[in-house]
Amino acid sequence: MSTNETIARLAAAVSALGDVNVSAWSEDALQDQLGELSAALCALDALLSRVADEVRARGLRIEEPVSA
Repeated sequence: MSTNETIARLAAAVSALGDVNVSAWSEDALQDQLGELSAALCALDALLSRVADEVRARGLRIEEPVSA
């Protein structure tokens, strides 16, 4: 996969996560999905940490974009 494709897939994942609004879920829906949600969030955390660590290992910094 090219780097451009990878960045496009990451952007799509960010967009998809931006659409998640757990506060709009009913209490029952949240309880029903809590196990899967927890697993997904933990997996995301681990993967994001791995990618960030790989960037830092190359001597680069992860920086927040400057807002316009």
